[in-house]
Parts: sequence; C-alpha cells; structure tokens
Amino acid sequence: MNDLAVRIKENPTLKVPVQAKIGRWLSPVLLFIVDYFTVVAALWSAYYVREDFLVFLYPQILPYHIPQHYINYVLPTIFLGFIAFEKMYTRRTPLWKSIASIFRVCTFSMIVVMGVFFFTGDIKEISRILVVLCWLFSFIYLVLARYMTKRMLTLVGLWQKPVLIIGAGKTAELLAETFDSDMNMGYNIIGLIEDHMKACPLTKKFPVLGKFSQIEEVVRMTGVRDVVIATPGLKREAMMDIVYRVQPLVDNIAVVPNLFGLPLGNLDAEGLLQQKAVILYVTNNLNRPYNRIFKYCFDMILTICGTIIAFPILVIIALAIYIDSPGPVIFAHKRVGANGKIFPCYKFRTMVVNAAEVLEQYLTSNPDARQEWEENFKLKNDPRVTRIGKWLRKTSLDELPQIINVLRGEMSLVGPRPIIEQEIGKYGEFINDYYLVRPGITGYWQVSGRSDVDYDERVQMDSWYVRSWSVWLDLVILARTVKIVFSCKGAY
Repeated sequence: MNDLAVRIKENPTLKVPVQAKIGRWLSPVLLFIVDYFTVVAALWSAYYVREDFLVFLYPQILPYHIPQHYINYVLPTIFLGFIAFEKMYTRRTPLWKSIASIFRVCTFSMIVVMGVFFFTGDIKEISRILVVLCWLFSFIYLVLARYMTKRMLTLVGLWQKPVLIIGAGKTAELLAETFDSDMNMGYNIIGLIEDHMKACPLTKKFPVLGKFSQIEEVVRMTGVRDVVIATPGLKREAMMDIVYRVQPLVDNIAVVPNLFGLPLGNLDAEGLLQQKAVILYVTNNLNRPYNRIFKYCFDMILTICGTIIAFPILVIIALAIYIDSPGPVIFAHKRVGANGKIFPCYKFRTMVVNAAEVLEQYLTSNPDARQEWEENFKLKNDPRVTRIGKWLRKTSLDELPQIINVLRGEMSLVGPRPIIEQEIGKYGEFINDYYLVRPGITGYWQVSGRSDVDYDERVQMDSWYVRSWSVWLDLVILARTVKIVFSCKGAY
C-alpha cells in the first residue's frame, strides 16, 4: 500500500464521500422538482392576488380567467425549459450570477407566455397586471426556493462537489477564497497537487496529495470527478500534458488563467476551431454613452424612492450630531468628479468644528501618523472625530447626505470612491477610468474590505468596476453594502 493509500485510509475526507456521489445526479433532479412546484406556486399566487385582492380593492379591475392547465403545466414547462437552457441544473455559478440567470429566465418566459396566449387564441386578452405579478412572484419565489434548497442540500452533503486543485500559488489561493465565500457554488476542495512544496497559506489549509507526475494516481484513489488547473505560470506544453492525462479520468476540467483583476464583467469567448485557439473579448461597459444614460436613470429612480424612505433617519442623525457637537450638521468637502470636475461632496459632520487645526497639531507631534496620512489620506485613530462621528463612520451613515449629490447629478449610487485633488497623482494611468463616470456613494472598494484594502488595490478596484459595469453588478454592490453597514467591517 503506497503513501497516498495509507493517508486516504487514515483520513476518509481525502476521498469523495458517498453523499457527494449521490448528490451529483440527485441534486439536479431535486432542483428540477423544486423549480416546478415553485413556479406553480408563484403563478397561482399572482393569480389569486389579482383576482381576490386587487379586484376587491379596485372594483374597476375586471375579473380575469386563465385555464388551470396553463398554470399547472404549460407555463411551468416554459419556465423549466429556460432554466435548463441557462444550464442552472449542471453549472455551478456564484450567487449573484445565479440571480441574474433567474431574472433572464422569468423575463424571457413571460415574453414566450404572452406569445403562446396570442398565437393559440385560447386567451383573447392578456392581463398586464397578471403578467407583471407572475414575473415578480416567479422571480422572488425562484431566488428564495433555490437558495433554501441548496442550503438544505449542503447540510446533508448532497450539494457539495469535491474538487481537486492543481496548483497552490496565488491564483489557486484566490480561487479557494471564492469557493469558500459562496455556498451557491458548492465546491469542496479535498486536496492540492503541487510540485513546489514551498510554504504558502493554501498548503496550510488543504493537504498536498501529490506532484504533477502523480495526478492520475491521485484522481483514481480519491475518486474526484472535477479538477481545476490553477497554475497560470506553467508552460503551454506542460499545461496540455496535464489536460490530456487527466481528461479521460474525470467529468470536468476547468483551467483558470491568470486574469484576476481584468475587467471580465461581460467577457465573451470565441473558439477558433481551425487554429485551435480562443479569443477573449473584453469591453469597457461605461465607455458607451447609452450605458451611462441608463445608469443615470437607474440612480435617479432608486435615489428618489430611497430618499423618501430614509428621510426620518436623516432627521434623527442630524439631531444627534448637533447635540453631541454643536455646529453645522452637514459638511461639504471638495472632491473630484466625472471629467475631473470639482464638486462639493456632502457628508454628515463627524469631526470637531476646528478639524483643520486639530489635524495639523496632531501630525506635527506624531511623525508616524503623518506618514499614514500621506500614504492613505486616512487615520485609524483620528483625533478630530466626535463620539457620534465614530459610529457614523463605522456604519458609513455619514455618507447619506450624498444623495443630494446624486440628485444634482454630481455622484452616482454606485461608482468609484470620490477622491480629493491630491489623490489624482496616485491613480496614474487609471485616472481616465475614474474621470469616465460619476463617483459613487458606495462602490466595489467599499464592499471589498474598505479601509483594510491598500491604496493601489483600491485604485485597481475602481478601474475594474468602470470597465465591468452592469446593472447586476450595481445591485450586488448595493445589497452587499447593506451587509457591510451592519457588520461595520473595515471602516474607520
């Protein structure tokens, strides 16, 4: 018995568990069943809300009849067909991408449903209220049902997909962090394959099961059916050798190129069969005027609605600031906006009234603090911050008055962090990306560590956001902002 066999015998977690083998085929079946009953429940909910609730509240809405077989069979079949077309039963994707797929499924399904009604002639008139309700309920129900189903499948071990990672460098480390942070993907790393046995964070967390020359043996003995090659430094010949050796032994091989940080929000790939090559198309989304116009309209609608909801909170915070430190409640600071235009960026005042004098005295007597200020334009222990100001900064609620900037067209809900003039030089070649859009109240940096992220990485995050922008990315960032506000992580 060789060394690997002994290790597997002593540690069964190195081998694919029975639940994972069963879940490989059972999970898609269960998801299919859940999707069917979820869609049926959503359609009936929409129908009863229209017929029993809205008709009661608004008598001018006429009753609407739809045959039961449409709700129980025809419409669910259309939904399930689009879900399968999106490969949601076979492909593991991040949660935000899964939600985007459900959005497309519901939209295209309702378009097809209206077409079916029109061409079959079974239903002469289409209720626009019912169509909107069906889309809304199906989207909400599918998101919640799929999330809860995957949660339950994970608890019993049916959703976990054991995976072997070839490589243990920085690329593999970033990949492992992604798998660990998103339950929706369900990947469970059982071990690593690595030639260079140097100490690194990943080898401390996962066992190294062998070298590149032992890949076939490791795959056979662990029973793994999914392999990820995360060694972008390998030469082409060595990479192809691994692929050809492993491919007959597994179901799926994923190759992770070293493209971390590249704007891949709308990545499109095209294979050149004759040349056996791949072309990757990367677009700068916010460089297109119609996308910027759409983003502006998106900001205005959400900001107007949000301002109405947040108004009582704004009043309470303003009173608390004045009681804690009498003086102006809102502070305007000069920031750099789109096209390099300077604008007054509004915030709740979190510092003492004579902040400039206090800062200068503090930096003069503390050389370390001056170095920190010159590097990041922030201080972890800032003597200017008031008691209520510390709490506002921890929760980022001090930035709420920036909704005024959004309504004035100077800022966006989501975008690069608004910078001061002294920071322009730090952006270097990335400053043109910054100038392309309006800075945001929140952004990719704010939901990715905030002040725990160093300045150079923060600049690259701003550039990545501009080039990768999509409506879904904005919605994901806004949702994660709410979570960050309550966790108070990385803010000072």
